[in-house]
This record gives sequence, structure tokens and C-alpha cells, in this order.
Amino acid sequence: MKLYLSEEDVAACLPMGKAIELVEGAFRQMAAGTAVNQPRRRVVLPTGSVLHYMAAGTAEYFGIKVYSVNAKSGAHFEFLLYRSGDAVPLATMEANRLGQIRTGAASGVATRLLAREDACVAGVIGSGFQAETQLEAVAAVRRLTAVRVWSRNAVKREGFAERMSARLGVSVRAVETARECVEAADIVITMTNAKTPVLETSWISPGTHINAAGSNWAHRRELPADLVIGRASLVAVDSVEVGQLEAGDLLLAQKEMQAAELPAVELADIAAGKRAGRTADSEITIFKSNGLAVEDVAAGGWVYEEAVRRKLGTMR
Repeated sequence: MKLYLSEEDVAACLPMGKAIELVEGAFRQMAAGTAVNQPRRRVVLPTGSVLHYMAAGTAEYFGIKVYSVNAKSGAHFEFLLYRSGDAVPLATMEANRLGQIRTGAASGVATRLLAREDACVAGVIGSGFQAETQLEAVAAVRRLTAVRVWSRNAVKREGFAERMSARLGVSVRAVETARECVEAADIVITMTNAKTPVLETSWISPGTHINAAGSNWAHRRELPADLVIGRASLVAVDSVEVGQLEAGDLLLAQKEMQAAELPAVELADIAAGKRAGRTADSEITIFKSNGLAVEDVAAGGWVYEEAVRRKLGTMR
């Protein structure tokens, strides 16, 4: 018998502030060598269905997230949690919300470590499910006074602005162009399914921090090559190993700019104090997020503990 937790159970147990704390802890464990992370793998079928799976372990827990995707039926997520000490199965969780929250939390950690302390204006390109927690996480670590959002669908961006204004208590305004969204922003978030860059390098002001979180395929990107290699003073990734497999923003820039190495450092090393992050207010910094299973394990372990305390879920 193990605990089964629904999307609603997971969301109830994982507020954003706690998720940011847990994900930063996972990065610190990665830097210390006390956590193990395996990159995402995919099974791609001729039907258009794709099975994604990714696993990791910490001193307390280990687990695997599995999700299937098809354009006809959408995405379906599950996370399996085990105890590290004896490999006992503990829980099965519906994991769409888990992934949404921990992905936002990773950008929250990066923003806390890399954005200017006085950063207060954010621009969000993308208005979908994942963009909501990206902005929520940024708002948790910086005192935002204004937010602009742009996406291709005017109805969706207006709806996003209305929802997030109410949720965060911050003015979120839908704008007509991507340029208007990001120009003079202190923090830029990209969370799209774009294959080609969604902004231009000239639109990015000195001192801006960028969270690029929309793509984890080697052939897709949201950022132009000359921003990644040239304008940016520092590019951090959640994992260099994973970045070498699926960070199209970096891999395509490396190819186009003929760079010898992937232009990235690990956010874990910055979180652990092993290397510096931002060193001047004028620097442009980038966090290229791909998403790690160790983030799911850290967040999922807490969700399990909290669900047991609250007597949530069902035994199956």
C-alpha cells in the first residue's frame, strides 16, 4: 500500500515560497554531491505520442517522473516517490501541478541569486499554464511594482493579466508587442513553445536578468544567439549535463557563434557559493531552465510529508 495524491492534494501541500526553498536545497545538494540526477529521456512514436521520463535521488528520497504527451489528448504526468534508505515505495502523485510549481520555483531561485536587488519591473512572454508560476516565483523573491505580458493570443494575454493581477496584488498589463513587453524590464521571463527567438537582443537593457524556461528540446530556442554569447555576462543552467542534451537556446548559439564550449555554468555552484553570480548592476544574466528530476524529488518528498501530516490522499 502507498499513498496516492491528486493534483489538488499536491497544490495544497506546495506553496511557492516553500517550493523555492526546496528547489534551492536540491541545487545545494547537487553542488555537494549528495544528490544524483539523471537527464530526461524520451520515447517518440510515429503516432505523435511521446513518453518522457526522468529520475533522481537525494539522501532522503528518490523517484521518477513519467509523462506522456500527444497533441490530441494533451499531457499526463505521474511521479513515483521512494524512500532512499530502504527503497520502500511511498507515494504516487499526479504531477502536472508538481512540475508547474517546481519549474517556477527554479526560476525563483535563479532570480533571487542573479537579478538586481532593486529589480521591480518584469516582462513575461507567454501566457500559458507554466507562465503563471514563473511570474509567481519572481514575485516571491523581488518586490515587483509593474508587470507586462505579451503572447500571440490577445484573449489569453488579457486573461493572464487579469488573473495574475488579482493573485499577486501587482499591476499586470497586457501589451501589443513583444518589444513593448521586454524593453526597460529588469526581469524578463520567456515561457513559450517557440522554435525561434521571441525577442531581439537590442531590446534587452543593461542590468536585465532573463529566465528562459520554455524549451527543453535541442532544436528549439527562445533567445537569439548574440544575446546568449556576446551580451550576457553570465548564463546559468540547472545542469550542464542536461544543457548539453536539450538546451536549444545554448546549443544553437554555440553552433552559430562557433563557441568552443557550451556557454553556461551551473546554478547549483552559485547557490552553494562556489562561484559568483552577478558582479555588477549593469550585467545581463540568463538562467536557462530545462527542469531536473531532482527538483521533483525535493518537492515531492515535502508534498508526501505534508500530505501525511494533513491526512490527505488515499491508500492504494
